[in-house]
Amino acid sequence: MSKAERYRNEWKYLIDTAQKELICQRLDPMLQLDKHALNGGYMLRSLYFDDYYQSAYEEKDAGVLKRKKYRIRIYDCSDKSIKLERKKKFGAYIFKEAASLTRDEVYKILDGDYEFLLHSDQSLCREFYVECVSNVMRPRTIVDYDREPWVLDEGTVRITFDMDVRAAVGSYDIFDPTLPTLSVLEPGKCVMEVKFTEFLPQFVRELLPDRASEFTAVSKYVLCYEKTEYMNSFKYWYEN
Repeated sequence: MSKAERYRNEWKYLIDTAQKELICQRLDPMLQLDKHALNGGYMLRSLYFDDYYQSAYEEKDAGVLKRKKYRIRIYDCSDKSIKLERKKKFGAYIFKEAASLTRDEVYKILDGDYEFLLHSDQSLCREFYVECVSNVMRPRTIVDYDREPWVLDEGTVRITFDMDVRAAVGSYDIFDPTLPTLSVLEPGKCVMEVKFTEFLPQFVRELLPDRASEFTAVSKYVLCYEKTEYMNSFKYWYEN
């Protein structure tokens, strides 16, 4: 773990919507909604990439301690904020890096035109170029969900509820709001994530579900990848 990389704690829970409503009622006096949640939340769309060996998926499935994955993320299918992100994970700790992209640059990546990444002044773009050329990094799946984000102490503690998690199909055009989707969670379930830097205040800990029964390593990427795997390989036919 590099000294320059500041990893954060990330805890995940798979809860039902009744639990979610109860927790939010208890959060309300102490935390506040993220300033970007103008209508109580927003839609997140992430286009995930994986290499020739499907390392991001296989390493997650195998429980590899230290791993990474790349994605392009937008909000509400808009091109106002487009980020290329790399998420590194070390056990229960995460570290995120981001670089800005334009709509045209996203379409260049989808068309296999990576040259502009090599000449970018953002190091993450240059490193992504190496991944695309050397490791055959390609789009794998689009993950959609509606997020309700709560924050404390200017973002050092962040609690989010991701609802209606679904895999978008039909194309990799992340700006297309009409892409059909496939739900990946059981009805009435949502993903609760708790992220913090150095410590989690006790009064917040007391609001969390019982870790013994609810704590999970659920991955929205893995769920959506598996839901759409039949479109990327013949493995589906072999198993069925």
